[in-house]
Amino acid sequence: MKLKSLGTITLVLATLLLAGCRSAPVYNVSDAHYTTTEQGVTEADIAAAILTAGRSLGWIMKEQGPGHILGTLHLRTHTAVVDINYDRTKYSITYNSSVDLDYDGTNIHSNYNGWIQNLSNAIDVQVSNL
Repeated sequence: MKLKSLGTITLVLATLLLAGCRSAPVYNVSDAHYTTTEQGVTEADIAAAILTAGRSLGWIMKEQGPGHILGTLHLRTHTAVVDINYDRTKYSITYNSSVDLDYDGTNIHSNYNGWIQNLSNAIDVQVSNL
């Protein structure tokens, strides 16, 4: 009887552990167009809006060159690094690297995708305010 109970407890614990390790395909933002209506918006304005959006969410944002920003987010033991490529009409957010997010070449911890969606939403808000 004790063996059967031990087996049931082990099965329940294994199920809970697996449920806690959620993974999903990596979410990238590709050629998202801005909703700003201002005609005089410059690439420098867009860069400033993207930098502000990322920093407001705790991302470390570093300009790498014209039209390219590297974003890094550190949360607890996790690190996510993304490339943000942009011009005056659109932007993309692409996975670069990560630490402790179980990236396997296709899938990653599902929290990563939420962080990217939040970053994209913040960029949209900042650019729409230009």
